[in-house]
Amino acid sequence: MNIICNKHALIDAVGNVGHAVSAKSTLPALEGILIKSADNSLFLAGYDLDMGITTTIEATVREPGAVVLNARLFGDIVRRLPDENVYISTDEKLGATIRSGKSEFTIMGISADEYPEIPSVSDGAGFTLPQNMLKSMIRQTIYAVAQTDSRPVHTGIQFELENNVLKLVAVDGSRLAIRSEKIKTDEKLKFVVPGKTMGEVLKLLSDEETPLSLAVGKRHIVMEINGYAVISRLLDGEFLPYNKAIPQQITSTVRVRTREFIDAVERASLVINDRIKSPLVSEFRDNQIILSCITPLGSACDIISAEVEGNAEEMGFNSRFLLDALKNTDTDEVKIELSGPLSPMKIMPVTGDSFLFLVLPVRLKR
Repeated sequence: MNIICNKHALIDAVGNVGHAVSAKSTLPALEGILIKSADNSLFLAGYDLDMGITTTIEATVREPGAVVLNARLFGDIVRRLPDENVYISTDEKLGATIRSGKSEFTIMGISADEYPEIPSVSDGAGFTLPQNMLKSMIRQTIYAVAQTDSRPVHTGIQFELENNVLKLVAVDGSRLAIRSEKIKTDEKLKFVVPGKTMGEVLKLLSDEETPLSLAVGKRHIVMEINGYAVISRLLDGEFLPYNKAIPQQITSTVRVRTREFIDAVERASLVINDRIKSPLVSEFRDNQIILSCITPLGSACDIISAEVEGNAEEMGFNSRFLLDALKNTDTDEVKIELSGPLSPMKIMPVTGDSFLFLVLPVRLKR
């Protein structure tokens, strides 16, 4: 292989595909980036057997070829090269020479034949949607993905597509996040994408309405985003029948300014830390929310105004879980529905149904 390419294009490509490279593997090739040149382009790929990221950049190809280079070392080198042009060549012993300006490095590569085949989706269902829409939907649900769970399916986000509505759902043992948007498609699909994959997709998505495409097969999904392809396995298993967890009998409705509620929770939580996990006591009555907490560090109390209709309620919450939900609403005001001290709190927009967050309360000791 003998190629010339632009340094900045190479830095971006190596940085992004590197997110899919295995940090430590019994197969050394998985700790590297596959680079393959042909037809005036350079193909780069990272893959850890669960997720892969690939892209192609422009290059002047003097001699086609392929090699696997250690991702960390290759990335460190290209980021520090002094000139705009990068020259990469390999010899018959898989030694790769990287030159730019007056700098030159030679590192040992691995045969591309040792790199595992990256899955593809050729016969799956597909649909498109704006990048900014999916970015918002992932961001507002990924916080509720289970980090560890006896059911691995809950470490992902469930996609549900039916009747021109796309719904993303995430759940762990203490909270649930649902985000919905209307899109134009006749497809009917349900699948679960690992949370790790969704985190990497989030980094690639833009804030523009530029479309991205998704192709879903039986075991894998491929997402095409701004010149990158993200390939991921899908999670197997039965996702929580979450509709049964959503309270239907409402005893109290609260309307409050989101920022004021967040600030009050943060102030009242100052006497809580990772070692002291006392519940945040929340009282909803007399058109106000009273937040209080007592721990070995001290005590705190805060009161904010709110519109409270129905029964007065006193509940306890994990303050971090409550903050995560409030901070992901992206609305000036929220509507909260309560169904008693031991039923989950429902957090919704004042109008519409674009999101629904549940936060499970903590039983208060009397």
